[in-house]
Amino acid sequence: MTTQQRVVDTPQGPARLWIDRSRRPRATLLLGHGAGGGVEAPDLVALARAMPGRGVSVIRLEQPWRVAGRRVAGPPASLDEALVAAAPRLRTRTPLVVGGRSAGARSAARCARTLGAVGCLALAFPLHPPGRPESSRVDELLGTRLPTLVLQGERDTFGRPDEFPPDTARRRLVAVPDADHSFAVPRRSDLDADDVAGVIVEATEEWLDREVLGISP
Repeated sequence: MTTQQRVVDTPQGPARLWIDRSRRPRATLLLGHGAGGGVEAPDLVALARAMPGRGVSVIRLEQPWRVAGRRVAGPPASLDEALVAAAPRLRTRTPLVVGGRSAGARSAARCARTLGAVGCLALAFPLHPPGRPESSRVDELLGTRLPTLVLQGERDTFGRPDEFPPDTARRRLVAVPDADHSFAVPRRSDLDADDVAGVIVEATEEWLDREVLGISP
C-alpha cells in the first residue's frame, strides 16, 4: 500500500497529510506527532502500516512548523489551530478517532470533541515534564469526555503508568513493558521494536473495535 501526501493550508502555514487508506474503512485515525520528532516516529509508522489492512485508514498530520523545517514546535495553541484547520480536509465519511504521540496526544485530547471525534488515542501522553510531577497535565486527558486509550511506556519519564488516574469505563491505559517515552526498550528487555509495535497495534485495534465502534470480537 502506498502512502499518499497532501499539503493543506492552516492559519499556521502549510501542513502535510500522510495518508494510508484502507480499502474498506470502518474508521479513520488522525494522528499528530510530538514536539521532538515527526510523522516518522516508530509508533505512528507502525499504526500507519498495520491498521489500513484491518479496516482503519490512518492519516498522520505533519505540523506546519515541521513542514517549514523548523526544529522547535510552536506553542500548544498553534498546534491545536493547525489540527482543527486540517481535520476537515480529510475527505472521510467514516467515524473519526483523533490521536497522537506526546505533544500530539495533548493536542488530540484538547481538540477531539471540537472535531466531532468518537474517540481519542494518546500515545506516550506527557503527563508532566520529567522530574516535575507537580506540573500535571491530567486535566487535558480527563477533558476528552470520549472513549480514550492511553498507551504508555513503563519507563516514560514524562509519566509512568502508575502515575495516571485509575481506568474508568471510558478511559483505559495499556502499559508497554520496558518502554521509554519513545517506546524504545533496552537490550536487556525480552521485547524488541517489533514486539513493541505489535503491542501498540493490537491494543489500538481491540480498543477501537470494542470500546469505540462497538464491534464484538
